[in-house]
Amino acid sequence: METTDLIPSRTDDNESHPTARRIQRLSLHLTPAPRPLDRTDAQLQALTCASRAAKLNVDTKSLIVCMRGKHRDVQEKVFEFFNARPELQTPVEISKDDHRELCMRQLLALVREAGIRPFGYVAEDPAKYFAILEAVGSVDMSLGIKMGVQYSLWGGAVLNLGTKKHKDKYYDGIDNLEYPGCFAMTELHHGSNVQGIQTVATFDPITDEFIIDTPNDGAIKWWIGNAAVHGKFASVFAKLMLPTHDTKGVSDMGVHAFIVPIRDFKTHETLPGIEIHDCGHKIGLNGVDNGALRFRSVRIPRDNLLNRFGDVSRDGKYTSSLPSINKRFAATLGELVGGRVGLAYSSVSVLKVAATIAIRYSLLRQQFGPPKQPEVSILDYQSQQHKLMPMLASTYAFHFATLHLVEKYSEMKKSHDEQLVGDVHALSAGLKAYVTSYTAKSLSTCRESCGGHGYAAVNRFGILRNDHDIFQTFEGDNTVLLQQVAGDLLKQYKEKFRGGTLAVTWNYLRESMNTYLSQPNPVTARWESEDHLRDPKFQLDAFRYRTSRLLQSVAVRLNKHSKTLGSFGAWNRCLNHLLTLAESHIESVILEKLIENVKSCPDASSRAALKLVCDLYALDRIWNDIGTYRNVDYVAPNKAKAIHKLTEYLSFQVRNIAGELVDSFDLPDYVTRAPIAMQSEAYSQYTQYVGF
Repeated sequence: METTDLIPSRTDDNESHPTARRIQRLSLHLTPAPRPLDRTDAQLQALTCASRAAKLNVDTKSLIVCMRGKHRDVQEKVFEFFNARPELQTPVEISKDDHRELCMRQLLALVREAGIRPFGYVAEDPAKYFAILEAVGSVDMSLGIKMGVQYSLWGGAVLNLGTKKHKDKYYDGIDNLEYPGCFAMTELHHGSNVQGIQTVATFDPITDEFIIDTPNDGAIKWWIGNAAVHGKFASVFAKLMLPTHDTKGVSDMGVHAFIVPIRDFKTHETLPGIEIHDCGHKIGLNGVDNGALRFRSVRIPRDNLLNRFGDVSRDGKYTSSLPSINKRFAATLGELVGGRVGLAYSSVSVLKVAATIAIRYSLLRQQFGPPKQPEVSILDYQSQQHKLMPMLASTYAFHFATLHLVEKYSEMKKSHDEQLVGDVHALSAGLKAYVTSYTAKSLSTCRESCGGHGYAAVNRFGILRNDHDIFQTFEGDNTVLLQQVAGDLLKQYKEKFRGGTLAVTWNYLRESMNTYLSQPNPVTARWESEDHLRDPKFQLDAFRYRTSRLLQSVAVRLNKHSKTLGSFGAWNRCLNHLLTLAESHIESVILEKLIENVKSCPDASSRAALKLVCDLYALDRIWNDIGTYRNVDYVAPNKAKAIHKLTEYLSFQVRNIAGELVDSFDLPDYVTRAPIAMQSEAYSQYTQYVGF
C-alpha cells in the first residue's frame, strides 16, 4: 500500500466524520495537494492576476513629506541656490585642476553667498548637517566630500578632540572657510590599522613644543583631502612620545591628534619642514585635492595637542581621565564615528539619484512588443523589474535605516551615554559597509539597465560610479567594518548567556536565539498564504532566525578552531562566515526600521505604498538566501515557491507606482538629468551636446 492510500480523499464517504476531517487537514500540511495547473497555465494566470491588480493611488506630496522630513527646507535652499547659479554646476567635461577650483568656489559660495553654514550643525544638530550634506553631495559628490573634510573631519577633530581653547581659536575660521584644513590620519603603510601609524610627535620640554616627524616613507600621510591645494592646517594623528630618564629615552603614550599649520596664512606657501605632494588624478572625486604630507622636525606649540582625552603639562607630565592607551584610542575614534554616519547617509543619496535616472528612463524607453501592436516600456519586462524594483525597495529601506542611525548619533552626541556610544559605533560600521557595497553594485546595474544611453557621461552613471567607489574604502574598509560588527555580535552573544544586558540594537537576540535553539515548526514552515508571507512578524522573525542561527554556528566553529589554530587563526578560518553574519544582522536592523516607519506613517496612501515596498524588500532578501532557510526546514518547498511567486508579483506592483516612488525623492531635474536621451523636451539638449 502506498502512503497516499492512507490519506482520505476530498470525496471520501468518511469526509464528514470529525476524525477523518482532522486527518485530512493535517495531511494537507504535511503533503500539499498537487496543483491542477501546469507551469504554462500558472504563469498565464499569474500574469492575468497581476495585470488586473488595482494600482495604488499614491499621494506624492505626502510621501515627499514622509521622506524628506523636518529638514526639507534647508535641502531646498541648497538646490535652489545651485539651480539659480548654473556657472556653479559641474559640467560633464572638466579637467582635474578646474574641477578642484570649481569645487572650492562652490563651497565658498554655499557658505558666504547662500548663507548656509554647516559647521554650526556638526555638533548642535547633526541631523540638519547630514541633510545639507545629502543635498550638496547630490549636486556634486566631490563638493560633498570636500565639505565633509572641512567640517566633519578637520572641524570635527577640533570640536570633538579639542577643548575650549581650541574651539575659541579655530571655530570661526573653520566656519567661514578662512581656515581650510585637512585630516591627516591615513599613512602609506597604514590605513585601517590606525594604531599602527608611525608618525611621531615628540615633546621637547626645553622649548615647550612638540616635534612632528615622518620617520620613514611608509609613514607619509597619504590620500589627505584638501592637502594638495587648499589646506592651511591639518589635524595630524601621531604617536605621542614623552622623554623619560630610563634606557628607552621616550615613552609611547599612543595615538593623539595635533593641529599642524602646513601653509603660510598670507602667501599660501608651504611652511618649513613640510613637504606636500599631489596624489594626482583619481578614478573619481577629482574635485577633491588629495595630497601626501611629510614632516621633517616640524615644531608646534604644546597647546596644539588636541587634549580632550590626554594632556601634557609644561614639565612634560602626561595626564588622562582614561587609564590605558587602548581606552584613549577607542574614545578618540568613537568621537570620529560621524564620518561613517555621513557616508552611509550620503551613499543612500547616490542610490536615489541613480535609481531615479534608471527608472525614469525605463518607464519612457520602449522596445519590442506583441505582433502588430505598439512597443512596450522596458520596465514592463519582468527582467527589468527584477533588476530595478528590489533596488528601489532597498533605497527606501536604507533611507529609513540611515535616518535612524542619524537620530541615534544625534542622541549620542547629547547624552555621551557609554552604551549608546558602543551601539552607534557598531551600527554605523555595519550600515556604512552594507549600504555602500550595495550602492556600488547597484550603480553598475542601473547603467546596464539603460543600455547604450546609460554609457553617455551626461546621464551621470559613470560619474556617480567612479565618485562613489571609494565609499567602500575610506572611513573604514567595508570588510574590516563588518568584522567589527561580527565581533560585537559575538560579545553580545556571550553577554546573553551570562545574563548581562544587551545593547538596544541587539535586544532581539534574546528571543530569537531561544527560537533558534528549538526546532522549526513543521506546520508554520508550510504556510504559504499571501497574508502570512506579507505579515511583518513572519518577515522579521525569518531575518532574525537566520542571524541567530549564523551567530550560534560561528560561535561553535570559533571555539572548535581556536583550540588548534589560536584565536587569530580561528577568526581567519571563519572569516566568510563572520562577514555573512554581520550582513544578516544589518539586514535585520534595516527591515525592523522600515517596518516601524510603515506603521508610523500618518498618510494612508503613503503607508500603503511603503508597505508594498517593505514586503518586496523583505521577501526578495528571503528568496535570495532561500537555501539557508530550506537547509534547516524553516521554509518548506511549497512555501519557497510561494515566496518566489509573490516576490515577482510585488515587483510588478511596485513597477506600477515606480514613477511616484522616485518622484518622492524630490530631486531637482539638473541633479538627475534623467533620462536626457529620452525626454522629448531635453532631447535637443542631448543631440546638441553630442554634436548633431
